[in-house]
Amino acid sequence: MVRKVVLLALLAYVVSYVVFRQTRIEVWEKDKQAYVIFPAGSPLVYYGFRPLTYVDGMATGMRFHIGPHR
Repeated sequence: MVRKVVLLALLAYVVSYVVFRQTRIEVWEKDKQAYVIFPAGSPLVYYGFRPLTYVDGMATGMRFHIGPHR
């Protein structure tokens, strides 16, 4: 029972990251690279998803940025 709850929580975490990632991608005009943009005033979101950003960055080459590019 506990195993199922942990697996469901992990699945919900990964799915929520994928949804967040897909809705927050922007291409920066300066270098023409795609970035996932984290909200500047929300460190909880950034630090909450940070472990997955390492895996995502290594697997896909995606880049990440806090707040909008200037």
